[in-house]
Amino acid sequence: MTLEEARNTAIFLQYQIDWLMDDSPLKLWEKSRRIGASWCEAFFTAKLASLTKPSGGMDCFYMAYEKEMTQQFISDVAFWAKALNKACGDIEEVVIKDEDKDILLYKIRFASGFEVWALPSKARLLRSKQGHFIFDEAAFADEFREIIKAAHAFRIWGGSISILSTHNGEENPFNELIQEVKDGKKKWSLHHTTIEDALSDGLYKRICAVQNKKWSKEAQDNWLKDLLDEAGDFADEEYFCIPTRAGERYFPAELVRSVAVKDKSVFRFSASDSFTFEKTEKRENEIRKWFKTVKPTLLSTDLPVCVGEDFARSGDITVLHFDMELPDDSTDTLCEIELRNVPFEQQRQFIQLCFDTLKNFDGAAFDSRGNGQMIAEWAAQEYPGCIFPVMITRKWYAENFPSLKSAFEENKSNIPDDSFIKDDYRVVGLVQGVPRITDRTGSGRNKRHGDSCIAKLMAHFAHRELEGAGYQEMTYEAVETPNKYRFSKEDDEW
Repeated sequence: MTLEEARNTAIFLQYQIDWLMDDSPLKLWEKSRRIGASWCEAFFTAKLASLTKPSGGMDCFYMAYEKEMTQQFISDVAFWAKALNKACGDIEEVVIKDEDKDILLYKIRFASGFEVWALPSKARLLRSKQGHFIFDEAAFADEFREIIKAAHAFRIWGGSISILSTHNGEENPFNELIQEVKDGKKKWSLHHTTIEDALSDGLYKRICAVQNKKWSKEAQDNWLKDLLDEAGDFADEEYFCIPTRAGERYFPAELVRSVAVKDKSVFRFSASDSFTFEKTEKRENEIRKWFKTVKPTLLSTDLPVCVGEDFARSGDITVLHFDMELPDDSTDTLCEIELRNVPFEQQRQFIQLCFDTLKNFDGAAFDSRGNGQMIAEWAAQEYPGCIFPVMITRKWYAENFPSLKSAFEENKSNIPDDSFIKDDYRVVGLVQGVPRITDRTGSGRNKRHGDSCIAKLMAHFAHRELEGAGYQEMTYEAVETPNKYRFSKEDDEW
């Protein structure tokens, strides 16, 4: 079976296929626990070691911090060799002396002459080796930097390196490497798979098939809830690829889940790069056409509505969060709207359509940093007295994030139950005691930077400001003064 054939079968899920089809010599995979990452890497390893040298075959070296992991991986390689009908020997145990201590290694020799070795995570064991290197659960290895340093020599003669791991803290060298890749300082191919990504690709369906159970969406949701409840405060790190240190995440996972409400509408519009250069009439018509999907939701309430906006033109997304203001000073999400790669003018057009459609538009807070200032200024001109332009600073975060968190804790506000939106709250961390967006989520054209959380924070800010700016009873007595423009008492009423 070739990689292409594997892709066309139901053996692997899409995120596994993406990993297998990536031929980059340097690959990184930040992942949820227990999603079959090592299992699909074992398939690739068996294929690679079974090839002849002219066909690109090479020795493979697997490292992990636990003996049980090395045993499991070499067993998986043997399984795939049999499934692929590739001739290989039995699993061999090799004992070597290392600093007066015996170390147990495992290996399989293929008919091609190449071998697969399963080793403990010690850098010295890679010296003088050549081929494909797999570093599993790398974030938990004591010698991460030394091992990577030793493994880089594999690249001299055409070898490759694959690193797979869940996270183990923000200051871990595995996470530091990922940040360097994201910043463009290191040229690795980066893969990102959360438990929800895996579920959307069919992980629980596969589990049900293996266990001879009937799949249902309800069963899947209950399975995930039990998994996350059991993980508790570690859920973000274990299953959502968010590295943490105790107490550094501002919104606990359980709090985010508790305020996430089903059946809250989320609308997403993504424009192509060519959309920007279409004729004005065509762009305007396209926005008006898509707005028809949003309009019924905006018209569904007579309550006053406040709005928060987090602006982006490219890369990230513009998010509009709509909150209904309730008589008890709490808020209830009406909907959330995301605009990706939408030109400035069409963002303005869409926002105006929204505000003019609401039966009781109360006001809005706008992100006014950078290019966002242009739309914030337009809104302030178009809706005088209703718009709060916000220049986000550390001080503003410090003053406003605690109020939003308290509203969540007191069940006085909520958000849509949407995996992308919930991820935006998971990346709010404490930086020198101040809540800040500390990481990105998504990849490619789906990158996010806590955008939904900031839009919600803006809506919450607008709600508080509007509440304080409401009508106040006069505490003084009016005095009549002469005015030539005023009708006299004898004249008709105005």
